[in-house]
Amino acid sequence: MPFHDHAPLSVLDLAPISEGSNPAAALANTIDLAQHAEQWGYRRYWVAEHHFVAVAGSNPAVLIGQIAGATTTIRVGSAAVQIGQTTAASVVESFGLLDAFHPGRIDLGLGRSGQRRAEAVRAAPTASAPAPSTPAATLPRLPGPSRVVDGVVIPDPFDVSALLANSRLARSFEVLAQPGAQTPDFAEQVADIAALLEGTYRSPSGLELHAVPGEGADVELWIFGSSKGQSAQVAGARGLPFVANYHVSPGTTLEAVQAYRAAFRPSAVLAEPYVVVSADVVVAEDDDTARHLASTYGHWVYSIRSGHGAVEYPDPATTPPLDDAQRALVADRLETQFVGSPDTVVERLAALGRLTDADELVITSVTHDHVDRLRSHELLAKEWGLI
Repeated sequence: MPFHDHAPLSVLDLAPISEGSNPAAALANTIDLAQHAEQWGYRRYWVAEHHFVAVAGSNPAVLIGQIAGATTTIRVGSAAVQIGQTTAASVVESFGLLDAFHPGRIDLGLGRSGQRRAEAVRAAPTASAPAPSTPAATLPRLPGPSRVVDGVVIPDPFDVSALLANSRLARSFEVLAQPGAQTPDFAEQVADIAALLEGTYRSPSGLELHAVPGEGADVELWIFGSSKGQSAQVAGARGLPFVANYHVSPGTTLEAVQAYRAAFRPSAVLAEPYVVVSADVVVAEDDDTARHLASTYGHWVYSIRSGHGAVEYPDPATTPPLDDAQRALVADRLETQFVGSPDTVVERLAALGRLTDADELVITSVTHDHVDRLRSHELLAKEWGLI
């Protein structure tokens, strides 16, 4: 189905911790935003998984349960569980519990980031690795020039190899896994999760196992991806819905969507491909106010790309501008963030939807002050026609 300008909108919440705040306040803000998002007509409320950084969403299943318990109709899910750091059985049992408490409202989004990190760590030379307390010895390669396609900025793809092999990330990955654990292949884990949900799972030795709760759970299975690689291929081959992360990797979104559609095979879940595309937005009453609220977004992204991990979200009232070198490292993310008045942002979101033929868009909006983040979602919902 071709994209239409009032396609469903959903929310992706990172549960960010603002400068001067704390995790408890960030999580309270997440619950508050979810309740408002339900009132304002957003279709889904998804939460991400991050560890050892200044965001509070470290355990999606626990957070999803709290959000679903505080709302009544909106779908709630993960964006995404990093299954390279856990087991298929653990995922299915956790989300089976969620479905038992909140039947028909749970989305199980799966991501490959954990496996990608493990592969990068294994491939990285250890002799010359920087000390665990320092970021990578060199920063990632700077992106090249961007192009504009039908009103949408498509930057040169950002090279994440240096970031994935960063020593701090490598050490944190070791803490997240059992000693000596081997990360399974992503496709195999997805297959095991689907089999456990369907009740057809057999162990490598042929043992029939049934997840209780979990088997037969009415959860929607989603695959998240940033490139034309394995995530897009697995989603297409299994006939599952696919989420392309424009807000994370804008330079590879088009190829990810194209690869998914090319690989798609009809399934019991979907007869046709279903694509959701993410975007980072900040909406305010006027363009100048929105630009001020978003003025520290680059600092936040820089903290990630320089190897330190996401810092507490900086206050635009007290944070000096990025220098030229810092700004160059995050330029692709700055020019692909949708910032402005409601009509400015809606125009850009609609262009992204048309270019990708998205069936749905999911937005993430981060500001230092919670009231501004609420207002951003409300203004967008009104302009989009949800309210």
